[in-house]
Amino acid sequence: MARPTNTELLQRIAALEEENAALRMQSGDPSIDTVPIAPLPPTKRPRSWAWTLLATVLIVLGAILAPVAVVASWAKVQLTDTDSFVATYAPLAHDPGVQAFVTDEAVKAVQDNVDIDQLTSQVIDGITDLGTGPVATKALESLKGPLAQGVESLLRSTVQRFVASDAFAQVWQQALRTSHDQLIATMQNDPKAAITVGSDGSVGIQLAPIIDRVKQLLLDQGVTFAAQIPSVDRTITVAQNSSIPTLQLFYGLAVAAGAWLPWVAIGLLALGVVVARRRALALIWAAVALGLAMGITLAAIGIGRLVFVSSVSPSLVPSGLAQTLFSTVTDAMIATAVAVLVLAIAVAVVGWFSGPFAVPRRLRGFFGDGVAWVRQSAERHGITTGRAGEWMYAQRTLLRAAVAVIAAAVVLFVRPLTPALIIWTLVLAALVVAILELVQRPVITVPEQADDETPVVTVS
Repeated sequence: MARPTNTELLQRIAALEEENAALRMQSGDPSIDTVPIAPLPPTKRPRSWAWTLLATVLIVLGAILAPVAVVASWAKVQLTDTDSFVATYAPLAHDPGVQAFVTDEAVKAVQDNVDIDQLTSQVIDGITDLGTGPVATKALESLKGPLAQGVESLLRSTVQRFVASDAFAQVWQQALRTSHDQLIATMQNDPKAAITVGSDGSVGIQLAPIIDRVKQLLLDQGVTFAAQIPSVDRTITVAQNSSIPTLQLFYGLAVAAGAWLPWVAIGLLALGVVVARRRALALIWAAVALGLAMGITLAAIGIGRLVFVSSVSPSLVPSGLAQTLFSTVTDAMIATAVAVLVLAIAVAVVGWFSGPFAVPRRLRGFFGDGVAWVRQSAERHGITTGRAGEWMYAQRTLLRAAVAVIAAAVVLFVRPLTPALIIWTLVLAALVVAILELVQRPVITVPEQADDETPVVTVS
């Protein structure tokens, strides 16, 4: 049964006083003994509304910082966890759009540095200079165009096979792993970085490693002209956004704050709940505010996708490839935002169910009555937890707190944070609490009474 409030106690006392007055009137003896009424214990003075204002400010600040904390946490992981970085960008090697784009740019780079038409012409002219007849010379001259096209086709097919092969994926993955520090250099705009960012916001990737590998493959196939392919110092632009240099600055700040900003946001939300006048209600509103912040974050990422794709020139990067690149960068942030949104919903539901509200009280009473009926039925059949159950009942508050702390630690420290992790943590915690309620055994004491008194059974 729920504990009555002070207002309900006052109403009961007033009813008893009225009943006593009625008894005195009926007996005609104003000195008749009446039911003694114990005075109410002193109550704490309620907090002022200033605490509510402070709690509101703290919760709002925590909710505002939450999206920034998500970005900062993502940036920190990408820059400090090599395995996570490789796992994020390695799948791009298998994307058809990326493969087609790399193939086109690599072939174009070779053609810009090697005149294939001139090479084929020199080969035909060298043969005719050996002394071929008019008919043979005319036939050889007519082969210059097809021969040049055949060489270009061979070049493209060689590049395509390499880019589509597992060897390219392995080279790509190994390059990501061994050059993870290049990303840091890129964010610092180091001129030696493999990925460069221009002053106009252009993001480029160097083609030299890819062309060198294609050159070696051509030589291995006996295509001797490949020896004339020089070392190409060329960077292809994969994105164009004038705000990227500014983003570098904010990215650096986000990385610096990635270690502590999530804890600041959590601390502000928790402190807002602690200082509130009605903590149960504050917990629900803190969870709602966090959920709204994550919803806004997801909406902002969706809008950012549209802006990014529309701002990239199709002549530089196809729109399909731009969407792939944006998704690769933001998938981790989206997953974190969704997970935190699920966490906020779970906290709001738990806060509501455990709060001093009418419906949750009835639900908890219904659950408690059901557990008591199961426990009593088991004891009637000789199934009991004995002293262990009595100890668990005496320490029930501590055990519930331990379950809550362990569940919170899982959510706070296990990474990556996913909706499945949060849901399973909540389900297992609820299951453990239900089992504790079932196996605990209330202590029943029968105090010693005088012979003329009726014994009183006390549940403690």
